[in-house]
Amino acid sequence: MSKKTRQEPHEEHADESWLIPYADLMTLLLALFIVLYGMSATDAKKFEEMSEAFSGVLTGGIGILDQNSLNSNSKNFNSDNLIPKDSSEGLMRKNELMRREQENLEGLKKRLDDYIKENGLTTQLDTQLNHSRLMITISDNALFASGDAEVKTEARKLAKAISAMLEQFPDYEVVVSGHTDNIPISTSQFPSNWDLSSGRALNFMKILLLNDKLDPKKFSSTGQGEYHPVASNKTSEGRAKNRRVEVSIIRKYQEESKTGIPAINTTSQ
Repeated sequence: MSKKTRQEPHEEHADESWLIPYADLMTLLLALFIVLYGMSATDAKKFEEMSEAFSGVLTGGIGILDQNSLNSNSKNFNSDNLIPKDSSEGLMRKNELMRREQENLEGLKKRLDDYIKENGLTTQLDTQLNHSRLMITISDNALFASGDAEVKTEARKLAKAISAMLEQFPDYEVVVSGHTDNIPISTSQFPSNWDLSSGRALNFMKILLLNDKLDPKKFSSTGQGEYHPVASNKTSEGRAKNRRVEVSIIRKYQEESKTGIPAINTTSQ
């Protein structure tokens, strides 16, 4: 009688092959969250290095971190708004813009000075370039009759010449301010020096803006009355200097003081 072959019972194991893709998925999710965290930082260079490292290690190539997306993010991080103010790159860029602005304002000042000299206006007009603005000062007798705010007919040529020169600074703020001496005025049209100085500034600005190449949104006028003298009101010569209209082209880029606060214009108005 033949012996029956006895079969040893064997233990059945569950299929655990799913653990491999599951582990890969968890690894990729971890990498994704790390990359997303890195994207919230403002340091574009570190972000790019980290992205390239994860891309190479986990996918062997571009994979999840698409190259076009990476380049786009890098450009966004390098925008002016995200470059730290104290970074060397931001400082170099600001210095270059300041240098160009200085050259342009110096060029405009020279053109104005040449115009003043050629037209014999050296006693009536003056220009000054400082750390905050280029200022054109015009004496009142070159523009207005005594106690009046209507621009003289012959002075309109001057206003149009100035407006033509301002065309090369279309993005700059321009402030026209009127000033008087301390002699009180009280007429039906101008109850005070405030009213007279405001009217003169406004009327001169209106003539500047007859040039349709200038943007009215960049212009403003203000009356300063008698409260910002540049000379003593005790003499007729001093009072004559105080009666004036100033056209100021405001710098966009100003040097900062040692405290980091933009320098304040100390020029008397």
